[in-house]
Amino acid sequence: MNKPLIYVLSDSVGETAELVVKASLSQFDDGPYEIRRIPYIEDKATLNEAVAQAKEKQAFIGFTLVDPEHRRHLIEQAEEAQIECVDIMGPSIDAMRRFFNKDPRLEPGLVHKLDEDYFKRVEAIEFAVRYDDGRDPRGITKADIILIGVSRTSKTPLSQYLAHKRLKVANVPIVPEVEPPEELFKVDPSKCIGLKINAEKLNNIRKERLKALGLGDQASYANQSRIIQELEHFNKIVDEIGCYVVDVSDKAVEETANIITNKMKADSSRKNGQ
Repeated sequence: MNKPLIYVLSDSVGETAELVVKASLSQFDDGPYEIRRIPYIEDKATLNEAVAQAKEKQAFIGFTLVDPEHRRHLIEQAEEAQIECVDIMGPSIDAMRRFFNKDPRLEPGLVHKLDEDYFKRVEAIEFAVRYDDGRDPRGITKADIILIGVSRTSKTPLSQYLAHKRLKVANVPIVPEVEPPEELFKVDPSKCIGLKINAEKLNNIRKERLKALGLGDQASYANQSRIIQELEHFNKIVDEIGCYVVDVSDKAVEETANIITNKMKADSSRKNGQ
């Protein structure tokens, strides 16, 4: 038997309609389903063709169309063809028109009209992913912030959190057996932030991590002497760089992020002579 088919129609990207359709489908356990998205609809001919396809395939239609005429036309065509068709956004627009006593703008895709702030945030998030965990040392010279620390000091979640504040963050793991990238010693030390943690706290975190992975907690990764060795090596590296250090032992990611952003603001004010 063929999978049930749902057409998602939109005069914009169709992302909203597809998300709502998927949320609704999640309430039914007799899937799987196939979703076909038809975006950027501009004329009735495209709507007619979509209805004809849906009738042929015995499909369901979910749609977001801001043009009232197109909405009415699609609903009429679907009724004629005797296929299920649901207007996902129209009733909300109509209700808000009544509530605000104001006509809507009726411009497709307004929710996706991207401003400069959005682009910067996306760029920063992509940057954090690209230069996560020291995978490409070239990111060090391009970053606004470089986070350094031993394993399990929240470098990755902190990078992502700061990225949502439009900051380009690279993070570099510090391991005794691996020489830190030379770029780390060439950039402005004020951009580097060392993430410090006490040995006991780190030991507990690593043991829990090993348990979550289904491994025993006796591995060298969670060995106290190994952890002390790593932390001593970390202290040596941050001293050599001369960077600012934050103790993350008992801090949430948000708290550490606030400390870092406040430091950056203070550094910027000093540089500007404020």
